[in-house]
Amino acid sequence: MTRLATVHEDIRDLNVTLASLRQERGELENRTHRLSSDYLDLDLLDERARLVLGLVRPDEILIR
Repeated sequence: MTRLATVHEDIRDLNVTLASLRQERGELENRTHRLSSDYLDLDLLDERARLVLGLVRPDEILIR
């Protein structure tokens, strides 16, 4: 494989990685926005608090 072909392959791989990272960033920005003081998604806040604190309500069944 020539050096030029290797560089083109690296570029393709990096473009795939970049697309994946952009998607992940978009998802994180969305979640951050939903937990911001400007817009608070109570369901997401509840989900995150339960996950971080490891809490469930008395009337819930926890399945792992």
